This record gives sequence, C-alpha cells and structure tokens, in this order.
Amino acid sequence: MSYSLPPTPPPLLKMPFVKKVKSDAYFSRFQVKYRRRREGKTDYYARKRLVTQAKNKYNAPKYRLVVRFTNRAVIVQIAYARLQGDFILTAASSRELPNYGVKHGLTNWAAAYATGLLCARRALTKLGLADKYEGVTEPDGTFKVTEALEEEDAPRPFKAYLDVGLKRTSTGSRVFAAMKGASDGGIFIPHSEKRFPGYDPESKELDAETLKKYIYGGHVAEYMESLEEEDDERFKKQFSTYLADGVGSEDIEEIYSNAHQAIREDPSFKPTEKTKDWKAESLKYRTPKLSREEREARIAAKIEKFRASGNVQEEAEEEEE
Repeated sequence: MSYSLPPTPPPLLKMPFVKKVKSDAYFSRFQVKYRRRREGKTDYYARKRLVTQAKNKYNAPKYRLVVRFTNRAVIVQIAYARLQGDFILTAASSRELPNYGVKHGLTNWAAAYATGLLCARRALTKLGLADKYEGVTEPDGTFKVTEALEEEDAPRPFKAYLDVGLKRTSTGSRVFAAMKGASDGGIFIPHSEKRFPGYDPESKELDAETLKKYIYGGHVAEYMESLEEEDDERFKKQFSTYLADGVGSEDIEEIYSNAHQAIREDPSFKPTEKTKDWKAESLKYRTPKLSREEREARIAAKIEKFRASGNVQEEAEEEEE
C-alpha cells in the first residue's frame, strides 16, 4: 500500500505596501463635513429625519421638542426649521422653576418634567389651545397620549417630535421626563411607554407607581432619607441648601404638586429683575476706540512727557557731578 504526500501549498504572496496617493482627483472628490459635525454638536442623520417634511404639507413647519441639559439647568424648546435656520416657537428653562416654588434640584427628573410641562402650557397658551387641550391635570404615572377632540370643528392637537440631540436614549433618562411633562401638558408627542422609569422589559408593563414617584420627586426624598440614616455628615453637606430653607424629604412631593398647579395657572414668562445696569458696568471697564487724530495726540503727549523726564534726569546727573 503506497501513501502519497499532500501537495505543498503555494507560497503566500506578500502584498506590497500601497501608498495612498492624494492627487488632484482625490481632492476634487473630498467633501468637508458640516461644521457642527466636525465639532461633534449635531447628529445630522437624526436631524434630517426630524426636519424633513412631506411635500404635500405645503410648507407647514415640522415642530420639534428640543430637550437639552447643562450642568445647572434643563432647557426645553419647541423649534422648527427653515432655510435661514431654526426658529423657536417657545422655550422654557428650569431656572424659571423658583418662580413656581421649586428652588432646589433644578436638573433632576422631577425638574425636567416640570420644565416640559411649562414649555407645553406656554406654547398652547400662545397658540390659543390651552383651554381645549389641558392634558393630564393630575399625573398618576399611567401612560396617556394627547388625542384629538371628538368635536367636528375642533382643532387638531399641536404635534411635535422629540429631539434628544446627542443624549443617549436609555430607559429612565431625563430626556423622557421633559417629554412626559410636555405630553401631560397637552402636546401630542408620538412615543411609547418603554423608556419611562418603572417599565419592565420582561413583562412589558409599566409600573405606574414608580413613574409617579419620579414625577413628584419621590426618588430624591428616598435618597435623602437613606443618606440621613447612613451618613449624617454627608447628608448635611449634600442637602445643605434644602436644610437651609427648611425643606425635608416629606415636603418634596407637595412642592412639585403645587408647582404643577402654579404652572397651569400662569405659564407666562417673567423676566428677572436686574439689580445693576450691566451695560454701564461694562462700559466702565471698556477702552474707548480712538480716532487717528486722538491717537497721534496721545503719542505726542507721551513723547513730550518722556523728553521732559529725560531733561530732569540729565539735570540731576549734572548736579551730582
């Protein structure tokens, strides 16, 4: 019995190093990305779909509920796009919540809900729909979407799409707190219940009690109570502003409940009172722009001053000699 050896494989061919030649043809096809894409500020893939409107809408604006977060505030705007740029229909910030009784925690989940509610009520008041679409006056944590009125001649609900920007749309995110507030405020925002806190992906059900707790700041109250029991020193440091105003864990739910009611009564914007004339303050430290004649006169004065000081120094040296 004879055995034959397997055929030897061919030698591996080594690919030579290929230099990428950036010729005129390469640069003629090179396209610079948009400025805000280069800066990492705008997701143009998402923006295109949020802005593009069907042609049979006859140039009707497509409104977006823009939610943005800073380190100290929540900003909610209702915007629409034009060729000239974005236009803001109305806006609200959590910095306005102290006018409604919420003076602490202006970036938490409950504050984001209140800011969305404020923006929605302000927009509907501006459009004359506040009386027709009141939304959810007493939020109980259930999933509700604003629906059209059953009357024949009734206007359709104001519709807007959620614009989250670059923020991650994870379950329980504060972005959906602002959306929930705007939806309960009477704006029709297409969404589902899957991203609210309390949603169970296994049973596919929303726990209304958990969502209600977040709306009224119950999670903050629970954290205050647990921290006070575990580390009293850290509790006094972290919630020092709460304690200075006499706000305890048992007062938080009432504060947000009163704030929701006050927002519905008067959502209009109230500008803050300016304690100083900041324009006069800035002009005080600003160097005025001089004309050419004034600059020449200023230089001549400096030269004359230098010469005068030089003559004085020469006379002093002669006296020493």
